[in-house]
Amino acid sequence: MKIIVDAMGGDYAPGVVVEGAIVAAQEYNVNIVLVGDEVKIKSLLEKSKYKGERISVYPAQEVIEMSESAATSVRRKRNSSIVIGVNLVKEGNGDAFLSAGNTGAVACAAVLGLGMLSGIERPGIAIVTPTLKGASLIIDVGANIDPKPAQLLQYGIMGDAYCRNILNKTNPIVGLLNIGEEEAKGTEFMKETFDLLEKSPLNFIGNIEGKDLFSGKCDVVVCDGFVGNVALKVSESAAETMQVFLKRHILGSFWGKIGLLFLMPSLKRFKKDLDYSEYGGAPLLGVNGVVIIGHGRSNVKAIKNAIRVAKEEVERQVNAKILETLGKTAAK
Repeated sequence: MKIIVDAMGGDYAPGVVVEGAIVAAQEYNVNIVLVGDEVKIKSLLEKSKYKGERISVYPAQEVIEMSESAATSVRRKRNSSIVIGVNLVKEGNGDAFLSAGNTGAVACAAVLGLGMLSGIERPGIAIVTPTLKGASLIIDVGANIDPKPAQLLQYGIMGDAYCRNILNKTNPIVGLLNIGEEEAKGTEFMKETFDLLEKSPLNFIGNIEGKDLFSGKCDVVVCDGFVGNVALKVSESAAETMQVFLKRHILGSFWGKIGLLFLMPSLKRFKKDLDYSEYGGAPLLGVNGVVIIGHGRSNVKAIKNAIRVAKEEVERQVNAKILETLGKTAAK
């Protein structure tokens, strides 16, 4: 298997991307193509003393910065690491593409370069989150901020396929994120979406509220990209603030510091549960290929795990399973 990686994407690129790729190549037995500044990448590989043959470099003269307009930059920067990386997959020179760079640019390049799966109108970014009962999937968290009800139904279908094949959920429970649990809650858009999900073959339990995001009440949380992105950012901020508060209060007293010695193993497990890097990247579902979007602040562990996620999605043929479920929905 060959994973194409945007070496220039992310706040700490290309250093952490190269290092993460090295670890992944050694652990997951995959070939990795690092796309970007050839001189910088090769220098980092030499500095790391990597001697393996699983990592190669493909040159790209341009970089799409985080602040750039997605559509404009993809059209103008044809020699960027993102556009070239997607095209390598399109041309059959790679099985998946990973980037921790400009999310909008990755989504735009993927749609233009790879096209959409038959029956899917718009892509959705799906993110795995920890819950009290394991892990669940939220889709969409930013790719499509003004969707149609039919597109949210498609998100539910894609989320179901991903949960079955990657999170190993036998019959994923699907919920629609709304302002209340009652069927009549929300806008006409939400009511129409509810109706479509209820009539689908999905294991749909109805509306869920924000308080249910991490309770484990459902395995797939369906929402539009605007609401999903806000929920994601608030959750990240709350988790980080909670850790700061916890540390501040524990270290604020003598007995707290003594107690820390006994709490340390539990606190490490607590931190691991909330660590985004454990879950790797977020799949961009709906495009005709495997595309993984990494967190902009991705560290070495996050890059390594994002490559693992890409490998698993290719191996378990998630896109084929999505098409299969779409066929069943259409037949019904």
